[in-house]
Amino acid sequence: MGNKNGGKTTIILRCLEREETPKPTLALEYTFGRRVRRHNAPKDITHFWELGGGTSLLELIQIPITSNNLNSFAVVLVLDLSKPNELWTTMEKLLQVTRHHVNKILTKLEKTSPEVATEIKQRIQNTLQKDHPDYELIDPFPMPLLIIGSKYDIFHEFDSEMRKIISKTLRFVSHYYGASLVFTSKSEALLLKARVLINHLAFGYDKSKSLSVDHSKPLFIPAGLDSLSQIGPPPASDSDIGKMRAKTPLELWKKVFEKVFPPKVFCDLQGTKDPAQDSQYAEYEVDVMRAQKKQELEHYKRNASKSWKEMDFGSDEVL
Repeated sequence: MGNKNGGKTTIILRCLEREETPKPTLALEYTFGRRVRRHNAPKDITHFWELGGGTSLLELIQIPITSNNLNSFAVVLVLDLSKPNELWTTMEKLLQVTRHHVNKILTKLEKTSPEVATEIKQRIQNTLQKDHPDYELIDPFPMPLLIIGSKYDIFHEFDSEMRKIISKTLRFVSHYYGASLVFTSKSEALLLKARVLINHLAFGYDKSKSLSVDHSKPLFIPAGLDSLSQIGPPPASDSDIGKMRAKTPLELWKKVFEKVFPPKVFCDLQGTKDPAQDSQYAEYEVDVMRAQKKQELEHYKRNASKSWKEMDFGSDEVL
């Protein structure tokens, strides 16, 4: 999930080593990937669901996440670094809806399968090692989470101070949620780094121990390897921070970030192509019937319009 046109399909195709030209994602699309660990061993299969439309189709999030697969599910959030004014809103909406849905499932599991619910909650608590200095300060996401900052090639051209604010903010958010963070672009080397973290979630491959927290370079931070002391305070003066009323650290970082990058009012549906006119979804019989029904509707609207105009409404009638 993530920003519309943020590069989600490209990332999936590279992870699956498919040389295809990405097409715009319509609603919720499914594909799968297979890996063979060793000769003659059974293949591992991972299911990939991709949510299109940015934040316009939030209700579809509940379709792939069910009580049956919650224990093996992970979320990959792709944020377009070239659109900082949409960044926080996109992230907040998608993660809030996902978290709400997962919490509903957990509440039901506590009644029907308490041992499964306990296992999932234990996994959440183990996001950070208990001896990590921030163990009591974070609020882990209820399932493994990877945040990918896409279009780093465009982001790299930003003013250095802007890059630092965005990078620090995403470091904080990722650490606060117990998530991994990586910046990527169409560069093969950067896509490979994202692929390493996705393969860890998808196929259980070894977790990378490498780390890059230099704000002048693409970030690469596996979950649990960052800390609040290394990230530092929100990028604002002490006097500005003192004037901001916030109930949680996350809310404080949001206020600081949105002061620099005011949320932009945008519509994810704007410019969306009508799938009925898209040749890749063409079906002759369906299209013929649709054209016929459209013609019948236009005919009905013309007749209805005439009949309304011909009706004589008296001034003493009660409708």
